[in-house]
Amino acid sequence: MRFEPEEIKDRLGRTIVLRNAELSDADDLIRYLKVTTGETPFLIREPDEVTLTPEQENEFIKGRISDERELMLIATIDGKHIGNCSLMRIGPYKRYAHRCEVAIALYQEYCGIGIGSRMLQTVLDVAKKAGYEQAELEVIADNTGAVSLYQKLGFIKYGQFPQNMKYADGTYADADWMMKKL
Repeated sequence: MRFEPEEIKDRLGRTIVLRNAELSDADDLIRYLKVTTGETPFLIREPDEVTLTPEQENEFIKGRISDERELMLIATIDGKHIGNCSLMRIGPYKRYAHRCEVAIALYQEYCGIGIGSRMLQTVLDVAKKAGYEQAELEVIADNTGAVSLYQKLGFIKYGQFPQNMKYADGTYADADWMMKKL
């Protein structure tokens, strides 16, 4: 879907522009995936597993732009990509039409200053306007900052997936399933 750009302020007073992803963002989005997967253990893949080509990323972006119920929201500061938040349908079936999935990640240096909260609230507002009745997400249980953010925005835990991820060192991480009625 198309999203009219919106300006917000972070806690440091900087102007952040929220807008939908465009084809020109493909290289930045791939670079972002590679960096953020190395910055935190809470994302689903390792940096070397980010093998998307710009053409593949362009197809993904086109899909979000052309779908009236999906959005890839980008945050920028002074034109620099700093994170994104996605809204995606759970499935193509009528019985799932009331449910959506949301996901968010920022470069570490932009976490904890209100950007993620505003991005996610924006996506939740868009989801409600798009006709979704509930938003769902999966978060690594040890990611206390993210869990706290989701709870602050009204998400509740409804289940846990033990040993959801296995790290290279042989340790595991559980994931929480969270949901919010819109």
